[in-house]
Amino acid sequence: MKNILFFGDSLTAGYGLLNVSLESLPALIQAKIMTDKLPYHVINAGVSGETSAGGLARIDLLLTKPVDVFVLELGANDILRGIPPQTTAANLQAIVNKVKARHPQAKLVLLGMELPQWIPGAFAGAFRAVFKQIAQANHMAFVPFLLEGVAGVAHLNLRDGLHPTAVGYQIIAGKVWPVIRPLLNEVDESWKS
Repeated sequence: MKNILFFGDSLTAGYGLLNVSLESLPALIQAKIMTDKLPYHVINAGVSGETSAGGLARIDLLLTKPVDVFVLELGANDILRGIPPQTTAANLQAIVNKVKARHPQAKLVLLGMELPQWIPGAFAGAFRAVFKQIAQANHMAFVPFLLEGVAGVAHLNLRDGLHPTAVGYQIIAGKVWPVIRPLLNEVDESWKS
């Protein structure tokens, strides 16, 4: 059995869902894996409120077990706290560096985040660029905006307007799965060689 590690914040953890083990993004990806009868176990390593700095501080603990696919989803809380984009970029790159050093064969995925449209100026553009640059520099499979089609849609989010509902996560999983699925074939091929 091979491992897919989802490493992120409340959007990975499944904050506010009635049944995280069935409705969170990692759980929905696990369900798709089971439907396709693939030998992968999804690990939900999401922590609500996590920043990129917090992720960097705890990543080593999670790299002691085998990781075949690493899915990185951090940055939304950095945005909310006004952390400079260059700080977020440095933390995300440091996390990726640790994964590469410990598990050089692991396939890498980055789930990007964008600022809401109503936040003007260069800050929004700079944050958007962080995720694209990290993905390109590290040859990561990339979802540019994790919440595309869900953010700002009232019935797809909890009352806080920030966290998706179970239906919202189904939409998100439908966009993330086509990015992850081809990597599983690549992992299988690398294990054979």
